[in-house]
Amino acid sequence: MQRTNIIGVWMISLLLLVAAMSGCSGNSGQAGQDDTTGKNGIPVAQASAFATYKDVPVDFSPALKPYDVEPGLGNVTNKDMFQFSPEAKQLLTENGFVVVPNQNYREFFMLYEINSYDPVPSFVTTDSMLHNYHLFFNHLLRVTEKEKLAPELKELTAAMLFASEKQYNALKGSDWENAARRNLGFFAVAGKLLDPQMTVPAPVKQEVAEELRLIEISAGIQKSPLMNMGQKLNNTEFLQEDYSQYIPRGHYANDNLLQSYFKAMMWYGRMTFRLKSVDETKSAVLMTLALSEDGNGQKWDKIYQPTNFFVGLADDLSYLQYRKLLNKTYGNKASLQVVTSGGKQWQAFMQATAKLEPPVFNSIPVYNEDIHPDRAREIKGFRFMGQRFTLDASIFQRLVYREVGENNQGEQRMLPKDLDIPAALGSKEAYAILDAEGETQYAGYSDNMHKMQQYIAGLDKETWTQNLYWGWLYALDSLLQERGVGYPSFMQNQAWARKDLNTLLASWTELKHDTILYAKQVYAEMGGGMVGVDDRGYVEPNPHLYARLAALVDLTRDGLAARGLLAEKECDSLDRLEQLALSLKTISEKELNDVTLTDAEYELIRSYGGQLEHFWLEALADTGVDHRSAIEDNPAALVTDVATDPNGLVLQEATGHIFEIYAIVPVDDSLRIARGGVYSHYEFSWPLEDRLTDQQWHNLLDSGQAPSLAGWTKTYIAP
Repeated sequence: MQRTNIIGVWMISLLLLVAAMSGCSGNSGQAGQDDTTGKNGIPVAQASAFATYKDVPVDFSPALKPYDVEPGLGNVTNKDMFQFSPEAKQLLTENGFVVVPNQNYREFFMLYEINSYDPVPSFVTTDSMLHNYHLFFNHLLRVTEKEKLAPELKELTAAMLFASEKQYNALKGSDWENAARRNLGFFAVAGKLLDPQMTVPAPVKQEVAEELRLIEISAGIQKSPLMNMGQKLNNTEFLQEDYSQYIPRGHYANDNLLQSYFKAMMWYGRMTFRLKSVDETKSAVLMTLALSEDGNGQKWDKIYQPTNFFVGLADDLSYLQYRKLLNKTYGNKASLQVVTSGGKQWQAFMQATAKLEPPVFNSIPVYNEDIHPDRAREIKGFRFMGQRFTLDASIFQRLVYREVGENNQGEQRMLPKDLDIPAALGSKEAYAILDAEGETQYAGYSDNMHKMQQYIAGLDKETWTQNLYWGWLYALDSLLQERGVGYPSFMQNQAWARKDLNTLLASWTELKHDTILYAKQVYAEMGGGMVGVDDRGYVEPNPHLYARLAALVDLTRDGLAARGLLAEKECDSLDRLEQLALSLKTISEKELNDVTLTDAEYELIRSYGGQLEHFWLEALADTGVDHRSAIEDNPAALVTDVATDPNGLVLQEATGHIFEIYAIVPVDDSLRIARGGVYSHYEFSWPLEDRLTDQQWHNLLDSGQAPSLAGWTKTYIAP
């Protein structure tokens, strides 16, 4: 077959560039919030008012004829193009595909562009498309933070510091003075993190300096000097904070503005004004009053709403709930003078707050059930800009100590496992691996897992698509569908089910990496081309994933455009990414329906590497990357911490270099090998005080010090 000429390349580029420009107009509207909670304290998700998730229908009925691979790859037409180790050849023959580790590919586009030069049939993977979305999600969040949220946060902090100083001066000598002084220090810490030149008010200079020192040295779990000040507390009542959380990670590590934004938002997101302390609750009420004046609430909302769209609702009590209770208790007379005068109304307010639901999961170091038997009392409280509820963290919370008990050896499950996520989503294979590794032997694990599976199975589409974080998980859920008769033979075995698990875990790791600042973290509780070569390739046939990814891109574009958070160039790139996902969906449907692809569709597969490079360059343009030579400093590999054992460890999830996948695919009633790229994924524990940055992880990878891959991947990864 003759390779399609430059006209074909032009045609496919035109196909991807054609997009509905009206998508950038969005649907404007104010996103509302609700403090409603459902069963077991799991929040009833509210649909985001940023934009509407629009389903992309799929249309296929798997009809491929089954095929076997002969020993020695005898019936594979292009086997002589490749050199395989004996182990790789055996796995390729047995499973119809094999993954081969490779340290040379820093990004997906590198591998696919080499395919076009060799030329080798390309195998377009779900891994590569999910990575594409990660690149743009991370880019859009980074740009939104730098251009919109960081300046807004600085203004909000200055306004709240000014309001807190007024309150402090008005309340001197009263029993609200300490609460007002705490707030003065609270906003001074954030202000100093955002602007090191800021002058700290004299009444809180010492406490602020101590907090900043603990943040600067990443001091681990310590008593908070500011939060505990002025209270008569015994040793078990002091508020503990994990100062290792303030190490800038993810895309925040290498930019000064984002580093300061990260630390200030982490401070606002983690520090809890506990309901069990009347004095801390007074601080929360004073903040609520300050947010209710001079447009401060609108400033707060301009930060909270966009981050809600990216990640989700806050898991802790917030300004919205306290404002609602103050209005209910005091009516329109909830002034500083009225509220701080005490009396029956204040008692009624405190009684009302006691009825509010506690957080779904714990992100405070709570030390021992013998010391803190009432967990909800310890963690329930107000946060100024609380970190967000996410489904995966909720799964983790219910599968670690003390939600689950000890195993037969008396061990406590202090850190979860990545496979808990797909198992809770319904993956039998993930659960079987966990069972084989002894993870299901902890008391209560199986029961809690079953409850989570039932809960998740009952979620409706509105819940799954309420924001971008949940929508990403919804796309990943499509990887867990069983591939039966009518699918390519390489997809109908245990090895492929495990390959899909690896894809899910690696893409989920990218999601956690991108949202490290906002998503609440679980704490366990102590105790080229040659003419004439037939290089027609193949798309990994998963129409549901490409459809959900296209819908997610559409939601991303429309939601950000609706709030004026999307530049025209970024809108064009998202249009193009959506069109690519839709094209891959159509090709997948044709493959499964056993319908021959058009020349333009085969050309899309051939040109896939160039498409990926375009998206890579666009997604990194804001960091100064304008040429592929920057790949060494911007590899795909990344690392993030997802859970904390307060005994001194964190659970790290990481992706490494791009591995090669070789799949035996049917084209025109004959079999051929197609090559593509897949994620490599790692899970390991690490010292709490040294939460890894991407650069540290790159150094470990390049020096050969990365941990071993999961043992269950040996089913499909050759040595």
